[in-house]
Amino acid sequence: MASQQELSSFLASVERRAFKQALFAVRNEETALDIVQDAMLKLAEKYAGNPANEWPMLFQRILQNVIHDHFRRQKVRNLWTTLLSALNPGREDEDQDPLEFLESQGYLGQAESAATEAERAQILRIIEAEVARLPARQREAFLMRYLQDLDVAETAAAMGCSEGSVKTHCSRATHTLAAALKARGVTL
Repeated sequence: MASQQELSSFLASVERRAFKQALFAVRNEETALDIVQDAMLKLAEKYAGNPANEWPMLFQRILQNVIHDHFRRQKVRNLWTTLLSALNPGREDEDQDPLEFLESQGYLGQAESAATEAERAQILRIIEAEVARLPARQREAFLMRYLQDLDVAETAAAMGCSEGSVKTHCSRATHTLAAALKARGVTL
């Protein structure tokens, strides 16, 4: 079992590299600092009792997960901001209620038919199932590139591989998904 001093020394030794990695991924110094701090805290809280030779791999995985979590939260935040701002284009009134705008435009009450909703939900379940069947690295590259909207360089940095590997993983994933969806009768 490692001592507190060994853990402190390890964290000090990886701090600069981790910051550069996070900065490259998120392109914001304050966010990168927060990400590194979160990763260090998680390592100290959950894995301080592990042997010191396991820390480098654990820390890298924790750092990648914290970066991924950041992009997931950002994606959700951006989605809601975009959706709400699209409700009333051209008007930047902060006090306007989006539901009032929808009601004034006659959009409320115009729900999709139950059949259309059910069909869309079924297609989404099929797509999710097929994505889950992809090999881990292909799934990771595919989700980062197409769900999180990361570019090839950002994905390569997050995955710890070359840009060529990311392109290969994404290409294989899209071909596999296209074939699987076509076999199940899904056309997009």
